[in-house]
Amino acid sequence: MTDLPLLMIGAMYENGGNMTHRFLDGHPQMWVYPYESQVGTRLVQDPLSSLFPVKYRWPVFALDATPAQDYKAIIDEECKVRARTPGVSKFRHMPFDFCDDERQRIYEDLIRESGRSRPANVAAFYQATFRAWKDYKRTGEQSMYVGYSPIITVDAEKILADLPSAHVLHVVRNPWSAYADTKKRPVPLALDDYMLAWNLSQWFALLLSRRHPERVHLLRAEDVMSDPVATLGPMCEKLGLERAASLETPTWNGEALEEIAPWGTVRRATPEANRATAAELTGTESGRIAELAWQYLDEFDYRGFLER
Repeated sequence: MTDLPLLMIGAMYENGGNMTHRFLDGHPQMWVYPYESQVGTRLVQDPLSSLFPVKYRWPVFALDATPAQDYKAIIDEECKVRARTPGVSKFRHMPFDFCDDERQRIYEDLIRESGRSRPANVAAFYQATFRAWKDYKRTGEQSMYVGYSPIITVDAEKILADLPSAHVLHVVRNPWSAYADTKKRPVPLALDDYMLAWNLSQWFALLLSRRHPERVHLLRAEDVMSDPVATLGPMCEKLGLERAASLETPTWNGEALEEIAPWGTVRRATPEANRATAAELTGTESGRIAELAWQYLDEFDYRGFLER
C-alpha cells in the first residue's frame, strides 16, 4: 500500500500537537504512532531548512539509496532512542515491546513488494512500526494511521500530493501560553525567533486549508482542552471514522495518562492550566507577542485572550 490513509498532525512547538495526538491515541479505528513520528531526513534542503529542524520535515531520499539506507535515513529520534537505548529515553517509564531492527526487516520486505519512492517509503515506515510493536493494543477496527511531527504543516502540499488519501490536521495555540511553555526548555528560542516560526506555521496552515479545505483541517488547542469530544469528533467524522468516547481522555497505547508530559510540555490539558501558563509571562513579553502576532489574533479569536 503506497496510498496510505494517514492523518498527519502538525503544530508549532508547544502548540498542542502532542496533546491532540494523545487525545486521538485511544481511538479504536486509528493506528496512532507512539511518539513524534519524525520522518524527516538530512537530505531536506530548502529555504525553510535554516528555520526548522529537518527531522520534523517531510523526507527527501537519495536517488541511488537502498531500502536499508532509506530506512536509516529517517531520523525518527524519539522512537529509535526508546527502542535502542531505553535507559536514556524520556519515555522509559512506559512499556514498549518493540525492536527497531525487526521494524527495519519488515520495512525492507514491504519495499521489495512496492518498490522505492517517497510515498512507498513513508507508507512502509508506518506499516512496519505497528507490525513490529508487539504489545500494541489492536482493536481489529484500525484503518487510519496517525502521525505527529512539529511544524510539518509547512510541507502539507507535499504530503497531500504523495498520499492521495492523506489529511493534515494543524493545531494552533495562543502564542502567550505557547511561548511561556517554550521558555521552560533547557535552551529555549528567543521570543522574536519563536514568534517568527509561530507566524510562519500559521501562514502555511491558513493558506493550505483554503487551498485544500477538504483535506487540511485547523483546530485550536484551546477548543481541544475545553471539549475534546466536541472538537475532535466532527473531524473524525469527516475522515469517515466514529466520534469515539475515547476522545475524552489523553492516553498512551489506550491507557489513560494522568498528565501528558513528557509528550510535549503541556502537563494538564485544561483551560485553567492554559491561562495560568500565559500568566507566567512578564508584561513586556506579553506585549511583544501581541505586536508580533497581530495579524493572527483576530483570525484565531485570540484578541483579548489575556483579559478573558
